[in-house]
Amino acid sequence: MEAIKNNKEVLLSVRDLEVTFGSKRNPFKAVKGVNFDIYKGETFGLVGESGSGKTTIGRAIMRIHPTSAGTITYKGERINGKISPELDKKVISEIQMIFQDPMASLNERAKVDYIIAEGTYSTRKNLTRKQRTELVDESLLDVGLLPEFASRFPHEFSGGQRQRIGIARALIMEPEFIIADEPISALDVSIRAQVLNLMSKLQRERGLTYLFIAHDLSVMRFICDRIAVIHKGVIVELAECEKLFEHPLHPYTKALLSALPLADPDKEKGKELIVYKPNECHFDYETNPPTWREIEEKHFILANDREAKQYQDELR
Repeated sequence: MEAIKNNKEVLLSVRDLEVTFGSKRNPFKAVKGVNFDIYKGETFGLVGESGSGKTTIGRAIMRIHPTSAGTITYKGERINGKISPELDKKVISEIQMIFQDPMASLNERAKVDYIIAEGTYSTRKNLTRKQRTELVDESLLDVGLLPEFASRFPHEFSGGQRQRIGIARALIMEPEFIIADEPISALDVSIRAQVLNLMSKLQRERGLTYLFIAHDLSVMRFICDRIAVIHKGVIVELAECEKLFEHPLHPYTKALLSALPLADPDKEKGKELIVYKPNECHFDYETNPPTWREIEEKHFILANDREAKQYQDELR
């Protein structure tokens, strides 16, 4: 039975996830004890600075990176570690990824029709050449590109068009869950809104669920339903989008928000930039370590008892 929580269907669940790189003598934990649920049909945001571990989590869900501890559950079935060939095929078909760099994520030596259809050669082997061509044409139209583009090479397209090709490559697999790893960070500002609007449109039409990974909170506010803030491989705060912007509690979240540029030049000049200094922001961690707790309804934070009381006072 698929998990149900708060009257919402949990599509993907991550529990106590750890991802370790390096050797046994010198291991490095890139992700430590991460927990979250993603509900069917929502856009769940994962935000943090470069090197925080957010992309590593996405790649662990995709089974690109092996996990060293914890579980990743999709539709009630564990998908990390050793799984059956049947479940592996299901994961490949139903979970897709849009990569960050549209210049590096496409094979320069292959034409667009092969790039988009490549995944179907292993999951839908019974398709005829005509059927596969029709699927490619349909996927291109879905992302606002012409079917005749299928005969071209990636270098003939702009960055925005290449990212649309990457989205088409994911859509042709008919996924239910898409991991979007900073899909607009390499694009011009004028193109970013087009790609975000396209993703929102496809979500409405196809009932897609997104894990949206980014470092820009202003972008997250536009597209996400809930946001988790990650710092050095640990999620420190999780809340509904507007609640996080209206009442940020963790010092790291406040630091990220303070870095957002303001449209008013006078306000931008006078704003206070918050620098996150863990040693100064947190207290008594040796004697009273932080735990994951719900400070207010649907607003979770990593804090010890003293910090939790402080955050509750802030909300009053």
